[in-house]
Amino acid sequence: MDLASLTITPARLSRLEEPWTQPLALVLLTGESYATDLYLPACPVIGLGAANHPLGTQVDVLLEPGANPAPLAAAILAQPHAAATLVEVLRVTETMPPLDALSVESMAYAMLQGSAAHGQWKGARETNVGSVEGRVALSRMGEALVITLDRPQASNAIDRSMRDGLFEAFALAAADPDVTRVVLQAHGKAFSLGADLQEFGTTNDPAAAHAIRMATLPARSAIDCANRLEVRIDGACVGAGLELAAFGHRITATARAWFQLPELAMGIIPGAGGCVSIPRRIGRQRAALMMLSGRRLGARQALAWGLIDAIVDQFPGDDGGDDVG
Repeated sequence: MDLASLTITPARLSRLEEPWTQPLALVLLTGESYATDLYLPACPVIGLGAANHPLGTQVDVLLEPGANPAPLAAAILAQPHAAATLVEVLRVTETMPPLDALSVESMAYAMLQGSAAHGQWKGARETNVGSVEGRVALSRMGEALVITLDRPQASNAIDRSMRDGLFEAFALAAADPDVTRVVLQAHGKAFSLGADLQEFGTTNDPAAAHAIRMATLPARSAIDCANRLEVRIDGACVGAGLELAAFGHRITATARAWFQLPELAMGIIPGAGGCVSIPRRIGRQRAALMMLSGRRLGARQALAWGLIDAIVDQFPGDDGGDDVG
């Protein structure tokens, strides 16, 4: 991997220059003269320099001086089409109303579902037959509606049954004025390992898959009660599980919780609302870093970034436990 050939100065991304056609641009943000604005090409633009550089807010990801860009560059170059699609979605949806942004995310996700790269990933993955169907449990505690992911034997991987159950649960909460709090939690040692990988590709037509998401995506109904949504996370919070949780008004997690968005390695982008929910919590650049790198965040880092609001010893109802952060 020749990073030198992908490393440029900001002047190279001026409108007066020839369009940049490489799958990645590493831009040196130094104290030298710079253009007023960068003309961002259809690929990830990674800034290398201090956060206070005048162009620091324009790049897709900002790496501080001394950071090694090689692992991030390798992940991007392994899936260039998905990486390019991701940053373009994050750029264009940053200021959109959330529901409109979800539509853009879904269309981009549908496009990548039909890509050769995603097809190769599906062909290479291992399949397990006979997994127990998922369940979403509902209960009322006074004015609170408690929604529980209840598929612990599969680490709460979200299958079609759970997706539909979540959509209906959030729609119920949004429609009931007596529900003043909505609590999302999970049974078992993991909050959720994300979408059930065994169901990837069951709808082969990307246009049909997009239409299904428009009608049944839990994020679309969760938005309507997001200002009342509290999320409690223990253990792994991955992919679609994290994407949905990030819509919460308040998110608490145990110290052993960890967070990851691994979709890029599958040749796709987050498609359960994460391109909308996560940037609105931690900003576009940190969201892009999580999504492009696939890196895991521990609870402390998630708290520092604002992905969660507090770390708790135990959740209410588990013998108490005070907020740590």
